Amino acid sequence: MQDAGGPDGYQGYAGNIEFDGYDIGDGDGDRNGDEAGAPRRSGARKAVLAAVGGVFAALLAVGGYGLHNIVTAVQGGPSNGGGAQPSGTSARTPQAPPTAEEAAAVAQDFLATWGRGDVTAASALTDRPETARAALAAFQQNVPARTLALTATGPATTGTDGEPVVGFRTKAEFEGATGAWEYDSTLGVVRGASGRAVVRWAPTVLHPHLTQGGTIAVKTLPDPVFKATDRNGKPLDGFPSLAAVLPMITPADGEAVVSGRAVVLSATGREPEQLYVLTPPSAPQVKLTLDAELQRVAEEAVKQQAAGGKPASLVAIQPSTGHILAMAYSPSGHNRAVSAGQAPGSTMKVITSAALLEAGVTPDTVVPCKDTTNSPRQWHNDERGDFPSYTLADDFSRSCNTGFIDKGLEKLQPGTLAKVAREQFGLGLEWHIGIDSRDATIPVPRSNDEAAAAYIGQGTIQVNSLAMASVAATVQSGRFRQPVLRDDAERVTAPGALPAGVARDLRAMMARTATQGTARTPMAGLTGQIGAKTGTAESGGTTTNSWFIAYRGDLAVAAEVDGGGHGFAAAGVAAAQVLKAGGKG
Repeated sequence: MQDAGGPDGYQGYAGNIEFDGYDIGDGDGDRNGDEAGAPRRSGARKAVLAAVGGVFAALLAVGGYGLHNIVTAVQGGPSNGGGAQPSGTSARTPQAPPTAEEAAAVAQDFLATWGRGDVTAASALTDRPETARAALAAFQQNVPARTLALTATGPATTGTDGEPVVGFRTKAEFEGATGAWEYDSTLGVVRGASGRAVVRWAPTVLHPHLTQGGTIAVKTLPDPVFKATDRNGKPLDGFPSLAAVLPMITPADGEAVVSGRAVVLSATGREPEQLYVLTPPSAPQVKLTLDAELQRVAEEAVKQQAAGGKPASLVAIQPSTGHILAMAYSPSGHNRAVSAGQAPGSTMKVITSAALLEAGVTPDTVVPCKDTTNSPRQWHNDERGDFPSYTLADDFSRSCNTGFIDKGLEKLQPGTLAKVAREQFGLGLEWHIGIDSRDATIPVPRSNDEAAAAYIGQGTIQVNSLAMASVAATVQSGRFRQPVLRDDAERVTAPGALPAGVARDLRAMMARTATQGTARTPMAGLTGQIGAKTGTAESGGTTTNSWFIAYRGDLAVAAEVDGGGHGFAAAGVAAAQVLKAGGKG
């Protein structure tokens, strides 16, 4: 029975804004929020963290282009002060779109000429030569890379408008800095006025986050920079999901520090986004708990499931230590993996089951799975029909909503779910993982309808992939260990403990779900100690959100895909990829 809840050398632009008291360049705005609130900042060294995470000083010298021309170029408008488009601009005609072969050829030529710094030749290969030339020249000037490599990442595909699109990867290296700035982007190809294939010019050709009026520039940092490495000392540069995370990392007290520079994107109405830190070789190292190889797998898993614009995230934790081994999310910018707040769907049944087991229900207790039930709101399951002989273990593995609602209303008092979540799983406590994060919220229900929704992970419960990965880790190890991104992070402990018998029963039910229940398809082929729970959360529209939590040996994972459908589908596929790469029996 499936779950149903009531189921990225070269240039940017100059200007001035004020942000936290520092003059940092063009553009201003607010931090992106979340579905249901903003994340809480980590408690340690807030001043340094804020400075490193988003406060920048003196913009590197900008020459050759005035602000008006630069912004006009980025916006994709005329570079001649607003007059008619220069000759060479394509006109939309009823000609057939370029073929994939034509698109690949012009994209290769464009990327090659741009990469060697010939902005005039590159811009001539676009439908807006003057606009493109100004923007490419500005990018070359304000993001002064030592080398710039631009490589197509695959054959041309068909875009939503029927015209070909070519993906490419940008890799920029800078003098006096370690590592390289890398990111993926795309460009569209159209027919120009002459009928030949040309690149459709848009700000996103420079960077996928760049919009009209936005700017990119290398800026100096007023505060220290550090080289973040993974648990094995490997560099963490180049991971899209870590671009906004690494700038938040601060050194240990008393550690020597050096200053550096960063590539910063600014846009009207948004807080400046730090795209990449140019870390000097002399910068001290800060070791994180992340595993670079597992992070690579997590990034790819999330990228696959986020195709088509679905927001998604994944967190992997080591149950025996609480170490965060990977965190990935899409789209970039707002770290939904640790800062979102969403209903978890039926993955919440792990905690509801813990409460029921403590209340005297056993895995073998008969808990009928009725076709519908009322609280007085009517609830149903995806798998329609009555299953009067189902036990609690059956309800869990088949994800029966009505059984959990009926037994929850019978056995549990208002507030019991929140108490068990807090005291045994650490949800609702104030976590300090080493960067900004958002704590789980599990309110006390005010009615039977609210209680029924909570028992199956709907209603006002707000969690994220970090919180639910911790739930899976707690079941696997039998003990809550607050997740951390670095060993010196401040930890909290749960006021209670998960009873050994309850942990044993939960592991048994999660194992059954992974091998015989709703999680069996994504978990197929995984060996050793495994367990899983699917979740499908209603989002207020016609689509549902896909949730999946699981463990394999000393690795626990949670994944969610907004609009991904059933838990065993999108989120389950992503989580299983990570478990296969890093889990051991």
